[in-house]
Amino acid sequence: MSRPNILFVMFDQLAALSLAAYGHPLVKTPNFDRLAARGTLFENAYCAAPLCSPSRFGMLTGLLPSRIGAFDNASELPSSVPTFLHILRQAGYRTCLSGKMDFTGADQLHGYEERLTTDLSPSDLGWTPDWDHPGKVEPWYHTLQSVAEAGPCDYSLSLQYDEEATFKARAWLHEQAGARDNRPFMLTLSVMHPHDPYQAPRRFWDLYDEAAIDMPAVPRRRAAQRGPAERRMHALYDRDEIPISDTQVRRARHAYYGMISYCDDLLGRLLDTLQALNKLDDTIVIVTSDHGDMLGERGLWYKMTFFDRAIRVPLIVAGPGILGGRRVSPPVSHLDLMSTFAEMSGVPLDGLAQDGRSLWPTLTRGVQPMGEVRAEYMGEGYQYPTFMLRRGDRKIVCSTDDGVSLFDLAADPRELNDLALTSQHAEELARLTSEIAATWDADALRQQVLASQRRRRLVHAALVTGKVAPWDFEPRQDAASAYYRNYGVDLPDPDAALRLPRKAMS
Repeated sequence: MSRPNILFVMFDQLAALSLAAYGHPLVKTPNFDRLAARGTLFENAYCAAPLCSPSRFGMLTGLLPSRIGAFDNASELPSSVPTFLHILRQAGYRTCLSGKMDFTGADQLHGYEERLTTDLSPSDLGWTPDWDHPGKVEPWYHTLQSVAEAGPCDYSLSLQYDEEATFKARAWLHEQAGARDNRPFMLTLSVMHPHDPYQAPRRFWDLYDEAAIDMPAVPRRRAAQRGPAERRMHALYDRDEIPISDTQVRRARHAYYGMISYCDDLLGRLLDTLQALNKLDDTIVIVTSDHGDMLGERGLWYKMTFFDRAIRVPLIVAGPGILGGRRVSPPVSHLDLMSTFAEMSGVPLDGLAQDGRSLWPTLTRGVQPMGEVRAEYMGEGYQYPTFMLRRGDRKIVCSTDDGVSLFDLAADPRELNDLALTSQHAEELARLTSEIAATWDADALRQQVLASQRRRRLVHAALVTGKVAPWDFEPRQDAASAYYRNYGVDLPDPDAALRLPRKAMS
């Protein structure tokens, strides 16, 4: 059998726990649901860091972000670090990106052969945190303004970007189908939704009755009752500066659900395009997100914490050779994708260090994954690295300044009962804490983070002084070859190459 095409669809800030396929009773996602029914759904998939860039860079490389200096949203992904795009391209795939990937620095491709759009976020070092001055509030920090202003939306920057990225991805699929280049493709569509601000396109807002929108299962707690993570997030983006009412919480959740239904619509457009091109049956479709969203649970929003709503992501795979109608319970990680693509494409990693394990045996033969994942956070709002280990149903979160928390996710899925506070789990806690210490040197890593931040702040200050030479990716377009431009000058009919059904040859 010829090698399958790959369609990789990535959403931003889409929590697995907000999808119908993961048990949510309200959210309407028929395309996600159909994809899950004909493929394999990983019930407990995790990102490598609950923040955009570190998560994406870990996913692309199979390495914990700290191993490549990807500490925060202003970190570079070193050009010399292989990604799964390099692996697939070496295997003969035509690799293309439409949409965002949060690349910082001069390299805006990292193994992609083509890129159809510019990015959405800055490509410079301006969003570098400052652990030297942890109390400083940067202008680019989140606030609760997006919660206060939540509602339906007729047009927005995010909507414009996602429509452009999706349109160009679909156009590329049509062009690829008629091209002389007969390599299999690996197309990535990566969009902004359902990332805040919580503004749902009106058509998708109207799918939901606001009175039926569920409120957070775990309400916001008083200051004296908050745990370390809640206090930390309050200091980062809340600080009681923008009071939020129950009505605003409900509207933000309403908007988020509408935004997810919009994401489902984007996914459906791509699947319809593959179907129209007779490519769906020979294309592996992978859907995921870079991280989740707390969505008001515990009074928290966005990400940057290790509660499951923030760090657990959807991961659904369907296509030729993939087992259908299957749900996999043991925990897996984005870090597993690099090894998975390597095994799928037959490109040996040749001793390259990896922090993940191939999921290909799980996807094709039903082999159960090992059930262990690691994650970390070194971005804004913190002063020390924070680490997470999940093994089976146990999850431990550990940092120098916040201490240790231990949860049994089978018995306590809302993470309300911290087993670290009880003496009966002292032995288990000591064993897991020792394991974390053997994986990460927290003090040494903190010094690396501080040194990296200082370097990047200096470089950024210099590069925005005088004449600025941006790193932003600028898509190339050859207007002379677009549409009917110059048709008739020894060029074939451009419409005949794209029209469906295909024009009959005379």
